[in-house]
Amino acid sequence: MNILMLSWRGPGHPNAGGAEISTHEHAKGWVKFGHNVTLFTSAFVGGKDQEILDGVDIIRKGRQIFGVQWEAFKWYLFSQHPKFDLVIDQFHGIPFFSTLYVKCKKLAFIHEVTKEIWKLNPLPKPFNFISALLGSVLEPVIFIFYKNIQFMTVSESTKADLIRWRIKDKNIQVIHNGITVPKKVIAKKEKIPTLIFLGALSRDKGIDTAIKVFSVLNKNRILQYWVVGGSSPRYLEYLKLQAQKLGLGKRIRFFGFVSEKKKFELLKKARILVNPSVREGWGLVIIEAAAMGTPAVAFNSPGLRDSIIDQETGLLSKESTAKSMADSINSLLTNQPLLDNLSRKAIKWSHKFNWEKASKESLDLIYRVIHFSNS
Repeated sequence: MNILMLSWRGPGHPNAGGAEISTHEHAKGWVKFGHNVTLFTSAFVGGKDQEILDGVDIIRKGRQIFGVQWEAFKWYLFSQHPKFDLVIDQFHGIPFFSTLYVKCKKLAFIHEVTKEIWKLNPLPKPFNFISALLGSVLEPVIFIFYKNIQFMTVSESTKADLIRWRIKDKNIQVIHNGITVPKKVIAKKEKIPTLIFLGALSRDKGIDTAIKVFSVLNKNRILQYWVVGGSSPRYLEYLKLQAQKLGLGKRIRFFGFVSEKKKFELLKKARILVNPSVREGWGLVIIEAAAMGTPAVAFNSPGLRDSIIDQETGLLSKESTAKSMADSINSLLTNQPLLDNLSRKAIKWSHKFNWEKASKESLDLIYRVIHFSNS
């Protein structure tokens, strides 16, 4: 088959995260099964306009917000390309509206609906208010264009959101993400109990809340706090200033963006992963930490409540506040047998997720869409 995937970001993009990892891993899997996969995605400084990565033909045009959708429309209608058997339209707040111009079979791929994240966008005033208002009002309307399209998503939380926005239950398939863990991760837990935040340093991921959590805990015990992930220079300076104002001093360390090898080493050295994200599709970092024997304490948010089994592989904070999360973390730090038990069960839980299984399931879905769907 010839498969086209439309995605706002792809491999190598400086803001790429779990959704981009998932996209590429599925595409790699389809290539291994003998299919041709083209990924049309946004351009970025230093990125090649076109390259083949792991057998996936990647084309980069336009900016990640709005620009790539317009470029995809022009490219699909007016440029030379293979005849595709399936077009996969990926949602990240704004889809590609392929239902308006693509005649072949289509599949929608969504990690999470945006909802309250619209209000946490990083745009300057007054554009942030305009984006929040328009996004919140228009997002549910967008799904009208996809009411007869099959959806692939990564969690039951997202499936429930889609059903609330009138996508039929029978048209939604949940396929959990896998993880890729280095064969040997040589590291031991830090002697000083260490909490780690891993992810993009942005408001919607909850990094500002994580720093407040650290400050609450820092008043009563000696801990280390690691912050791992990329950010804009301006926001990073703001976070560092907040950390100093809250008295974290030398106890907190900002690593910035790190390699995959380094990421897993840090996860293995830490005692607890802290994740106060307001919304996720699945929470890939939760499972990555679990594989290293590091349970997570997180808000009871969509996606995170799917990747964590509360009281078994980690803890879900009773309330979405810094104090409540700090209390949950403290309950683990003062109960080593419980922390050890969560660690063992987290490792076992992580073994359920792998990309080979995920790509086989997504390929089965593709076969059904192409051969049986009326979309």
